Amino acid sequence: MKKILTLILLAGTLFSFAQNELPDDFLSSEFHQERRDLVREKMPANSVAIFFASPVRNRANDVDYVYHQDPNLYYLTGYKEPHAVLLIFKEEQDGPEGSYDEIFFIQPRNAMAEMWTGRRMGINGVKEKLAFNQVFNNTEFEDYNIDFSKFDKVLFYDFYNDVRDTNAEGDLYDLIASFKQKAGYPTEGDLTIESSANNLDMETLDQIMKDLRGIKTEEELNLLRKAVDISCIAQVEVMKAMKPGMSELEIQGLHEFIFKKYKAEYEGYPSIVGAGNNGCILHYIENYKPEISSDEMILMDLGAEYHGYTADVTRTIPVDGKFSPEEKAIYDLVYKAQDEAIKACKPGVNIQRDLDFAIARRIINEGLAELGIIDSASQRHLYYPHGLGHHIGLDVHDKGNYEYLEPGMAITIEPGIYIPKGAKCDEKWWGIAVRIEDDVLITEDGYELLSDIAPRKSEEIEKMMQEPSPLDEFVLPALDED
Repeated sequence: MKKILTLILLAGTLFSFAQNELPDDFLSSEFHQERRDLVREKMPANSVAIFFASPVRNRANDVDYVYHQDPNLYYLTGYKEPHAVLLIFKEEQDGPEGSYDEIFFIQPRNAMAEMWTGRRMGINGVKEKLAFNQVFNNTEFEDYNIDFSKFDKVLFYDFYNDVRDTNAEGDLYDLIASFKQKAGYPTEGDLTIESSANNLDMETLDQIMKDLRGIKTEEELNLLRKAVDISCIAQVEVMKAMKPGMSELEIQGLHEFIFKKYKAEYEGYPSIVGAGNNGCILHYIENYKPEISSDEMILMDLGAEYHGYTADVTRTIPVDGKFSPEEKAIYDLVYKAQDEAIKACKPGVNIQRDLDFAIARRIINEGLAELGIIDSASQRHLYYPHGLGHHIGLDVHDKGNYEYLEPGMAITIEPGIYIPKGAKCDEKWWGIAVRIEDDVLITEDGYELLSDIAPRKSEEIEKMMQEPSPLDEFVLPALDED
């Protein structure tokens, strides 16, 4: 494969570390500033845009889930802490400290809180590292004089999240409450929000963000490529390590261990590892089958998130390293549909019409009919129940436009066939589930397959599964079952 040198060198060259022991390849403050400028450029005249941080989510009792920043706020600031709100103004505003076109309210430094939950940037840190001029503690937002009524448009995302009121002054609950009061957000049951009588706009901002985030810059692609490479290396190493008798959780753990080995901070979405009939559940995340058998295939849909950018790669492989005739027939059919769709990727193409319906779905329907699984290529069925692809980036289903492909778009191509037990076909097909998902960059004259490190052809997978694995020597002591 053309990326074989990348595989050899990746472990030694993927990560560059700064003197403070943190990676130095995060998005730059210049990138975030440019993104804010582009938002401002697209905003209507005399408008203000408001972006809130993601809420902190409670897991149980006094334990919270690992915090993950709102992708829009991170895209525009690089700030990864909660309880913050960013305001971007179309035109310069006059204030007591001079003119400004953006204000950022962030959580304050707090020595006791930082001892428990980690260091905070504070005002000086945000100014120095994220290159903001107007930065204030979130406790100042309530009394900060902002007259939202003077703007023709107040752009924001409506509030669908349930946000807890903590004991901290200026938390996200307080920020939202203050904004609603300042902006005249209707109280519950007041439908004037849908009227032209106010200046609240909850639609324009999302289109602005789709236009921007759907086209990746080179700086973003550098991070996305790393996320994809890490995810593909994990697929390759799990192919080598796969053995009957493993559990779905063990296989999930091998993938995620490799993610962490390459310093990918998170999984981009809940990992999907479904053996046999479990693969027919599209978003199967229990991954709890204690022992996979040699006569099954296993569908592995996992993506590493590296510095905010997530890959989305799926491989389906035979547990014993050899496709049965039925498994190979279904696998090769999905591969053909995917391969033809990938080859057709280029600017101006419509994902649904030109790639999914004209190519992938047609090939799959014709193939299923030829195999006798459906009666005719025009028969409606649920063996391919999902769409062909989506944008990837800061979200696994990233913001972006779907009308026509454009250079700089990063998308998935992921046809699949799922035949659950009890399906209305010969039972020799039951429990066969195949999805092949790859990450594709649209270029000026075609496409680049980002995820080609991981084998896709059935013959290549079987060959890879015969390779020795460094994990073969990783044997843990047995637990006492008494």
